[in-house]
Formats: sequence, structure tokens, C-alpha cells
Amino acid sequence: MYPQTHVYFAETILDRQSDSISLGSVLPDMLIGGHFNHCQAHSKGEEIYTFLVKHHMLLDFGKAVLTHGFVPKGLDYYGDEKYLDFKKGYCFEKARPFISKTVEACNIPPEMGWWKAHNIIEMGVELLISSSDHYNERLKSAFTNHALVSEVDEALQSLWKGSQLEFTRRVKRFIGLVELGKASVESLARKYKVQMQFKHHVEIDSNKVARLINEAAESVDGDLQVFFRNVASMVNENITSLVKKLQTPGL
Repeated sequence: MYPQTHVYFAETILDRQSDSISLGSVLPDMLIGGHFNHCQAHSKGEEIYTFLVKHHMLLDFGKAVLTHGFVPKGLDYYGDEKYLDFKKGYCFEKARPFISKTVEACNIPPEMGWWKAHNIIEMGVELLISSSDHYNERLKSAFTNHALVSEVDEALQSLWKGSQLEFTRRVKRFIGLVELGKASVESLARKYKVQMQFKHHVEIDSNKVARLINEAAESVDGDLQVFFRNVASMVNENITSLVKKLQTPGL
């Protein structure tokens, strides 16, 4: 999912707002590149949270990280990997009708179609979520909270000694790749153009992508909140199970 959606979901799970929650909710996406590929970056939640609990620091940040990735199973697991009895996650399944149009609009080979079509669905979700509250402002506040960013930087350096993760630099790079205003189909398509240039060195047709994002939003509008309710219940259970495990003597 996209950043404003992750803020929304983390706030739903934790039932509160803060810069720590906003920043933690998007951390796995910020870890991608250099030391970690996508799967690795989305599998560090338990490791990060365990470290933060041990050192009694950034606990809301750590819990927000848990809502995002694959370990434990968070929003992106159910959106990408597996949801209910679907073959894959919700966003991939909803993306099936968009594959051929995405290949054409994004100037990509057919084998990349399903993957990038699921991004179109995610942007449709982001469009709907962004219109419902000021999640973009929460992200801006977190990214410009220099004391918090420095504290997270120090914590991650302590966790992964010698990694030279340069979290502060990652924050600046991330800001350039994501939409931090109220999302529109045009603004999401423009940012996607930047992402596709950066990651794949291809030129997309922004107008066609904008139209697809609008269609994607319409396609998920009917069952998106059911998906969020189901996943919130499962993610709450996953986080509760991890917290209990960490509280067990001898572990």
C-alpha cells in the first residue's frame, strides 16, 4: 500500500495519532534499497520491535512498524501476499482486470504487468484514503520532526551495527518519491512517473495511468472497508501474539 494508507491503517490499529506512529507506519518502504530488498525490508518488523522493547524506546514507532509488513503479518502481507482464499493478496486480485492496460500505459513488458497493475490498485486505495482525512499532513509532520528522525536513525544504527543505513538521507529520498499533498489521480500519476523512471528507467503515459487510478478507486470502493476491517482484526491478533511472546519469561 501507499504511505497515507499505511498511516490510516496504523492509526486504526493503535487507536491514536503521533509522529512516531506516522513514521513507523511507512518504515519498511523506506528500508528498501542498499542493504535490504523489498521482501527483507518488509520482514524486519519483529526484529525492530523486539530491539526497541529491550531498550525501552520508541514503542509506538515500533508497534506502527508491525502494522505494515510481512513479519509479523501486516497490511502489505494481506494486500500483496495472501488474503482469505485468494491466490494472492487483495490488491493483486483486484488488479487482474487492469493488467493489459497497465502494460500499455506504463511501457513495460507483459511479465511486469500484474505487479505494476497492483500498484494501480494501491494508488486507487490511496486516492480514497487521502480524501477522507489529513493523512498527508501527518506524514509531513513526521518527516520534519528532526528529533524523532535522529532518534530512529540512532536506534537503527544500534540495531544493525556497521550498516551505514543513513536513515536521515532515506527520509529525504522518500519524500521525493511519494505524494505528500492531498492525493489526486494526476498527482499520484506524476509521482508514479518519477518512481518508474527511478526504479525501471521507463517513461509511463501519465494521462493513461491517471485514468487507470480513477478506475481502480471505483473498482475497490465497494469492498475496501470490509478488507480493512478483516485485516485490522487479523493484524491486531498478530501483534497481540508477538507482544505476549516477548512478555514470556525466558524469551
